[in-house]
Amino acid sequence: MTFDFSPKSSFLQEAKARGMIFQCTDPQGLDEALLAGPITAYIGFDPTADSLHIGNALSIMMLRLLQKHGHRPIALMGGGTAKIGDPSFRDEARSLISAETIAHNLAGIELSLKQFLNIDGQKVVLANNADWLDRLSYLELLQDVGVQFSVSRMLSFESVKQRLDREQGLTFLEFNYSILQAYDFRELNRRHKAVLQMGGSDQWGNIVSGIDLARRTDNAKLFGLTTPLVTTSSGAKMGKSAKGALWVRAEKLPIFDYWQFWRNTEDADVGRFLKMFTDLPVEECERLGSLEGADINEAKKILATEATAICHGREAADEAAQAAKRIFEQGALQAALPEKQLEKSLFSESGLPAFRLLTEAGLANSGGEARRLIRGGGARLNDQAIEDENLIITKDYFQDNVLKLSSGKKKHILIRLI
Repeated sequence: MTFDFSPKSSFLQEAKARGMIFQCTDPQGLDEALLAGPITAYIGFDPTADSLHIGNALSIMMLRLLQKHGHRPIALMGGGTAKIGDPSFRDEARSLISAETIAHNLAGIELSLKQFLNIDGQKVVLANNADWLDRLSYLELLQDVGVQFSVSRMLSFESVKQRLDREQGLTFLEFNYSILQAYDFRELNRRHKAVLQMGGSDQWGNIVSGIDLARRTDNAKLFGLTTPLVTTSSGAKMGKSAKGALWVRAEKLPIFDYWQFWRNTEDADVGRFLKMFTDLPVEECERLGSLEGADINEAKKILATEATAICHGREAADEAAQAAKRIFEQGALQAALPEKQLEKSLFSESGLPAFRLLTEAGLANSGGEARRLIRGGGARLNDQAIEDENLIITKDYFQDNVLKLSSGKKKHILIRLI
């Protein structure tokens, strides 16, 4: 059911106030459980890459919020389910990954989680479903769990129906994913007394399956809660960027780029993102989000710094904010750099290759010269070296429609969009 409930427990009250709840299986029952004492809840993270990304940020913030209100969070890494791949709302099956790749990715996911959560202090349980799924025999699973699942019910899940309607059908391998995730919920209830599973709205069917399984086999009362799909005001999915995936690990994405992503938030999204992705009080988030004109840009800087501090630490966040200030305020404006105006249409979704931008800016006389400049390490964009001559420059690289481009140590120019 949709969450239009007025909770009494502090966790649900704050999660609702921050816009972090989409659906809940039993709001009244969950609220009562939270009021009765600390509960244990979990969210799963499949190791499809060796880092989490901004698209995972809301799930991580839910675990942080749960811990803040005195409850026990579990971060479940899908070392077992990764061998199948979650088919939920995907156009086609995920490519199967090797055991070696899964192990490598698990290490990266653990490092990602440690950036946000106090795992080493044992305040967060870090689990891996391979610990129990790898030991299962097929016949054991069929006898214990298979008899509890209705195929007609599974076919009614929206995520399944969408795949069945497409050219790329749903394989039997993928069809088992929901069963294994349900098994995870029951296993975590047995091992750690987890009574709540949280996840994105696309996980609703899988969560309900786990609740039903535990009720049928263990007579356990479990709950499910989902977060909304986060999109920008213009309709783009959260975390999608022309630069590629917005990873949380600094080895995968420079901290400055992480800060800059949040700084480039659309005006209409500032208040909402402050509530979801920072620890600032809700009232302050709403005040900042209501600012207009030039003031909203200051709110964006606060969003960028606070969100980056949660992921990379306060010192790194402040350094990124100062770097942006040097580039766009002190370095650019005070030095009165020459300016080149270019049409915004050049930087649409298809963007402009870096070597072409250098020629458009007059920092190179030809494409060949621009490519050699980049290969020699002499070209910089916003004071960061351009390493790929074919890097696609889009509007994401601009701040307040301005970008700084450099050739060597002495030639600099501002590119301004018109």
